Amino acid sequence: MIIAAIDIGSNAARLLINEVKIQNGKPEFIKLNLLRIPLRLGMDVFTLGKIGAEREKMVIDSMKIFSELMKIYKVEHYRACATSAMRDAGNGKEIIEKVKNHSNISIEIISGDEEATLVYENHVAEGLDKDFAYLYVDVGGGSTELTFYENGKMIYERSFNIGTIRLLNDLVSEDNWKEMKEEIRKNINSKKPIVAIGSGGNINKAFSMSKTKDGKPMSATYLKKIYKEINALTVDERMSKYNLRQDRADVLAHALKIFNNVMTWSEINRIFVPKISVADGLIHNIYERISGEK
Repeated sequence: MIIAAIDIGSNAARLLINEVKIQNGKPEFIKLNLLRIPLRLGMDVFTLGKIGAEREKMVIDSMKIFSELMKIYKVEHYRACATSAMRDAGNGKEIIEKVKNHSNISIEIISGDEEATLVYENHVAEGLDKDFAYLYVDVGGGSTELTFYENGKMIYERSFNIGTIRLLNDLVSEDNWKEMKEEIRKNINSKKPIVAIGSGGNINKAFSMSKTKDGKPMSATYLKKIYKEINALTVDERMSKYNLRQDRADVLAHALKIFNNVMTWSEINRIFVPKISVADGLIHNIYERISGEK
């Protein structure tokens, strides 16, 4: 079975195509293709309240490409979701209609809580030590999703309008940070030690820079250290020193600031980075829905 997921975030749009095979009675998800296009919808939406003409064309053209790729791979099922920027855009629904007309792709605008649930649906914590509680932290361009998981159950989930593109445009207030801090202090508590599970392109990049082995956690100490180093550099210096694309170099320090704050306020000193995303969660969500219908 070939399944595709489209995630239209505030920073980039992603198309993930997976083949699902049953091995020893369990589904195995094999990545066939992942295409990322840095649309940066949040740059328009968070400052203007809508998606401008240039980025509107980029969305439509990108969805045409995604549609053609899905045909080439003979995708049988797909789901396309848009998150924070499209939620906030005054012309979001109008653009979704145009996308449908031009590419035949139907886009759903999902809430922050749904976004948090999709990251959780990767079920990463289920394969980890039951002696710990886990906090999923998904940092995007427009929002940060937190999902707290303990004893095999989701205890708490919340979406905050704190994201890398908002920070880049100086659109996160002290009150926004204070609300997040209070929520974390109130709700992220356990008798068990708490470990973080990070997702998003920025934490993936930090993880690869740390040279931590796959499957091992990265330390909060390292995150603080790399944040200080990167934050002290200009965007050009970051690109040169760490071999980063511009659309990663300008937001990486902002993402690390969010992760550092979340981990400090929840008193977490280790973070697993399994390279999961909303798109991966969508793939699992589609497969589980289809399996349930059979």
